[in-house]
Amino acid sequence: MNRADFSQTLARLPAAPTAAYPEGTPFVPALAHGSMRVELYAPGSNADGRDRQQPHRQDELYVVQQGRATLRIGKQVFEAACGDVLFVPAGADHRFETFSQDFVTWAIFWGPEGGEPS
Repeated sequence: MNRADFSQTLARLPAAPTAAYPEGTPFVPALAHGSMRVELYAPGSNADGRDRQQPHRQDELYVVQQGRATLRIGKQVFEAACGDVLFVPAGADHRFETFSQDFVTWAIFWGPEGGEPS
C-alpha cells in the first residue's frame, strides 16, 4: 500500500482491546515499507486519559493531524497543534501529557534499532 487515508484509518480507532489497552488500542497501523511504519495515534481513547506509551527502539516523527497537545521529551515540553511535526529520538522517554479529546497524530517510525546517528 502506498497511501493511507486519514478518515478511513481514523474510523478503525480504537483498535481491538489488548491486555495493556482493555478499552481498545489507541493506535492503528496505516503504512509500512522496509524499516518504516506509519500509525495513527489517538491517546484520547484511553479510558484513564493518559498516554501510556513507552520509549521506542526507532526514531519517530509525530505529524499532528488534529487537536492540540503538549509533548514531553525527557525534560523538554513542546506545544503541538494541527500541522506541527515533532521528532523523538529512539529510546527517549516521551509522552503526550495533555491533549484535547480530538487529538490525533500520525506516528512515523524508521531506521535501525537505537536510531540513526546524528
